[in-house]
Order: sequence, then structure tokens, then C-alpha cells
Amino acid sequence: MNETQPERALVLAPHGRDAAVAAGMLGETGVASVICKDIQGVVAELARGAGFAVITEEVLVSSDLRALKLWINEQPEWSDFPFVLLTRRGGGLERNPSAARHLETLGNVTFLERPFHPTTLISLAQSALRGRQRQYEARARLEDLKHSEARYRQIVEGAEDFAIVTMNEGGFITSWNAGAERITQFTEAEAVGAHGGLFFTPEDRAAHVPDLEMERTDREGRAVNERWHIRKDGTRFWGSGLMMPLDAAELGYLKIFRDRTAEHVADVAVRELNETLEDRVKARTAELEQTQEALRQSQKMEAMGTLTGGVAHDFNNLLTPIIGSLDLLQRRVSGDREIRLIEGALQSAERAKTLVQRLLAFARRQPLQAKSVDLAGLIENMAELVASTSGPRVSVKLKIPPNFPPVHTDPHQLEMAILNLAVNARDAMPHGGTLTLAATEETVLAGERVDLGPGRFIHLQVADTGNGMDKGTLAKAVEPFFSTKGVGQGTGLGLSMVHGLAAQLGGSMRISSEVGVGTSVDLWLPVSGEQVSLPEDKAEPSANSHCGAVLLVDDEPLIRMSTALMLGDLGYCVTEASSAEAALEIIAEGFVPDVLITDHLMPGITGTELAGRVRAQSPETSILIVSGYADVEGIAPDVPRLTKPFRESDLARMLEELSPHTRPAASV
Repeated sequence: MNETQPERALVLAPHGRDAAVAAGMLGETGVASVICKDIQGVVAELARGAGFAVITEEVLVSSDLRALKLWINEQPEWSDFPFVLLTRRGGGLERNPSAARHLETLGNVTFLERPFHPTTLISLAQSALRGRQRQYEARARLEDLKHSEARYRQIVEGAEDFAIVTMNEGGFITSWNAGAERITQFTEAEAVGAHGGLFFTPEDRAAHVPDLEMERTDREGRAVNERWHIRKDGTRFWGSGLMMPLDAAELGYLKIFRDRTAEHVADVAVRELNETLEDRVKARTAELEQTQEALRQSQKMEAMGTLTGGVAHDFNNLLTPIIGSLDLLQRRVSGDREIRLIEGALQSAERAKTLVQRLLAFARRQPLQAKSVDLAGLIENMAELVASTSGPRVSVKLKIPPNFPPVHTDPHQLEMAILNLAVNARDAMPHGGTLTLAATEETVLAGERVDLGPGRFIHLQVADTGNGMDKGTLAKAVEPFFSTKGVGQGTGLGLSMVHGLAAQLGGSMRISSEVGVGTSVDLWLPVSGEQVSLPEDKAEPSANSHCGAVLLVDDEPLIRMSTALMLGDLGYCVTEASSAEAALEIIAEGFVPDVLITDHLMPGITGTELAGRVRAQSPETSILIVSGYADVEGIAPDVPRLTKPFRESDLARMLEELSPHTRPAASV
């Protein structure tokens, strides 16, 4: 049916002036009308298109209606053509019994009794046109839906390598594409209406696997299926695919899978072949897997270290003027309230500094003062601190043999690591237990350990009898900021710091744990080939104990300002430069500093390069490089270095060490 004129009216009223009157009324409202002579004329015009028809009752009584009935019955599913029937005895069935026959013939009919008011006809006409327009809109939607279904079916039927199956809520098959028929050998007629377990193996059907797959889809949104299935002839194939829920408008499931029998058989064959290889190949494979895991771990640590180093550098640049300015203010204010506020701010800044140190320890980028250390003496000196930290319900046992060779480590950082491990052990034993610190000497051969090179090591073990950790917790234990403690009870950096310290020293750390048994943290520290370093007594430097000319170089104005104020408090005459290039220009003009204090990483010439040029021009000038932890590479070991952030006392101590090269106080 081609509606070329879908909004016009057809009028059939051959007796009197009814047709002309009705057409005139409709014309006044803008509705075009066609006056037909008989029923055959109406049918012919219907084929050309119309919005509704106005027909008198007497025409239906005296005419052959078979052609009209045929047209009405052959309307498409979207169409229900409206008729307005002009009667002389009322429009309702109760007043006009013969109307029932007309209603059966015409279907969508409205009765209008003559004589009628023009507004009544116009109202019925507009209502009929609106209804017809909605039918046209329904037709358009149906045509779009049919086109979409046709495209979908073309795609589905064309995917012969994949089985695409839909099922209703009960798990019964509602559609079956050509790919499903090719893979399973079941035809569409055999499959549609059958349960989705049709192509599952008998053992899987007995175990209710099809139902469990639907339950998993409802719960998780999808269910991956990798298992043996069965064809119509009884042979099996390895099906690989997934099940997903259909949209909310169409309840049920969509299952897509393909035949991967050849790949699966090849995989099994390779696996069986690998299982039959000689033991040395198995050992080599295991070693390779271990190496790859160590490489992945190393790459992860390196990536996190790079990120942490950059963050720490920027964070320390922020902390340096904060701590320096607060330190200067603390020395100059006198009010109790102001002193308390400054002390609180300094404590918070120091906590931030400690947090950065722990991050850098994990990232293996903290500046270490490594030397030969008597491990037995260090632990014995810590015994009382460890015991008091652990509490009265924890028994601390030391198993450290005497006459141990010295280890190569930073004593302060190692003490912090042992104390962290002791605190972790205490928290894992809320009802008490035993904390054991034991040490043995071990020799590692080349290739014996993936995480250690060959050499002599001291194996330090810190073990507790606490709650222990499951495998999931143990796998994440070393990750930074991972903690099983409550909010505010730990930073999650303790084990990360210990791991980074051991790795940075050339050693290693391993953790073993069992729920309900306890946890053991094992450290391997390299044996030192040097004599134990004796502790040095360092006197606290006094303010204004030095003086002289200082060239201060830093590209951060706030750091440069706070450092210059500290140097001024210490009695130095300070000349500032915002870059290494600016500092070289000042020296070129004839300025010879007693001390050069320079930041390391700056745009253009670095602090190390600047120090080298100044030392070449003025060997008597003392050099002090200020480092933000993450930028220690490239600094010669013999160049004094001060780490950010620092207080005035830290700066004074470093200058005290440089005192042989500074001018005497009398030169001020």
C-alpha cells in the first residue's frame, strides 16, 4: 500500500447533497476531500492513500461490499483504516441494531447521526486523522525494526565460525544460528525449544553446569565457558566462549562460543610434552619463571622508585623553606603561644620528612651512610628499646652469636628497619607471644639465588608467633601503603622501607608467613671487608661560630631565601644566584667565595658541574651540595652533601665540617 495522499478524506454519499455538504465542511478546515460515486471508487482511492472515509449507511445496505471487505482484511498489521458512518437512526448499537453488522464489516468505525452539526463532523475528522497519523508512525517504527532485525540476522547467520545462541529465562533455546548448527550438528528445528544443556556433556548436565553458568551470569554479568561439549553424533569438541544477559527489555541470555578443539588438543599435547621433559629442563623452566618474576618485581620497583624519587624531590623542595622558616621563627619569637604553634608545625613537617624518607627507602633512593657495622653490638644495644616497644606481653629472644664479621650497612637505617619489624610483630601478637631476633653467616654461590649475587652475607631473621598472613596478604605485604592495620595506625611503608634498604645495600629480603603460626622476615646483608667504624663524637655547633663569604645557588626562590637567612644567622655574608650560569658570572666579575652552597638539579648547568668549574678556578673554595634525595646520582662521594629538608643546626654542622676552609671569625 502506497499512501501518496495520506491525509485526504474519501466521501461516499450518492443521495442528496450529503457528499457536497460534508466535503465543504472538511474543506473549510483544510482537509482535502474526494467524492466517490460508489464502493468500487472508494476502494480505488484507498489504494492511492487516504486519512479516513465518510460513508452513508444506505450505501452499505445497497452495495456489494466484497471488494471493500477484501481491502480491509488485507491491511498490513500496522493499519486500521478509520471510517465515519453517517446514519439516520442513531450511532449506538442500542438504538440501531443493524450497526453491529456495519461494525463487523468496517472494523474501525465511528457512527454519526444525521442531521449533524458541522463541528461534530470536523472533530471526528481530526480525531480520525490523528489516529491515522499514529498508524503511519507505527508503520515507520515497524519498518525500522524489520530492517534492524534483518541486518542482525544477516550478521548472526553469516558468523559461521561462531555459535550464537539465545535462551529465555528458563534456559530454553530461542534462536540458533548457522554457526551453532555447523559446530554442534543440531539443526535449528532440533535446537529451538530444547534446553541450553543440549550440547553439554552428560557429566556436566548431571553436575548442573548449564544452570550454574546462568547463575554466574546473573551474579557477575558474564560467565566465561571453557570446557568439553558434545555434538549430535556424540563426538566431543572444546568450546570456548561466554554467556551474557540480554537487555532488560528481552529477558534471557546470549551465549557465544567457538570450536577450539585443535588449539586445545595442541595445548594439552605441549603441556604433556613439557611434563615429560628431563628434570634439568623443569629446573631451568622454574628458574626462568623465577627470574621473570624477579624482573617484573624489579621493573615495578624501578617504576615506583622513579615516580617516588620525583615526588620526593618536589616534596622536599616544598618542605625545605617550610622547615627552615619555622626553625628561624622558633629562634626569634618569645611568646609561649607562638612557640607552641611553631613547635606543632615543625613536628608536622618532620613527620612529612620521615614519610618521604620511608618512600625513598622503599624506592632504594635514600642517601645512605653505609659503613662497617658490628651487627651483634647494634642489636644488643637495641634490645632494651625493642623490649619496651614490644610491651610486657611479648617475650624478646636474641640469638646473635659473638664474633660476627661486620656488615655493610647504614646503622641508623638498620636500627629503624629492626624497630619497624618489631612494631609489626607486636601488632601481630595482640595477646602476647615471642619475638625472636636471630642471625647466622651464610655464603651464597653464583647462580644460587636470583635475588642475591655471590658472596658472604649475614642472615638476620625477625620472627614472631603472631596471627600470620594468608597468601593474598603476603603477596601485597611489601607494596607501599598496603597495611592491614586500622586507619591512622600505620603508613603501610614499614616493610617497603626494609625491603628497599636491603636491596640498596646489595642484600635481599624475604617474608614467610602462615595464618595462626606467625611471620618471619629474613634479611641478607653483605659482609663488610673493612674494620668496624668507630662512632664519632660530634659537638653541637654553636650559632655564629663561623663567618665568611658564601655563594648560595638555588633555582627555587623560597629555598634560597630561607637558606640565606639561616646563613646570615650563622654569621656568613651571603651572595645569592638563581642559576649556575648566574653564579659563574658573579665569579667571573672577581668574587671569590669561601664556600659554594649549590642545589644539585637545576635547569642548565647542574650543581655538580658548577662545583667542578669553581673548584678548578678556586681550589680553596669549600663545596657543599644540597640534594633533594632523588638526585644523588652524579655527585662524587668526596663532595659534602646536605639533604633537603634541613634545619639551621643541620646546615651549621655541615659548615663545621668544612671549617678548615672557612675564614676565621675575626675576619668579620
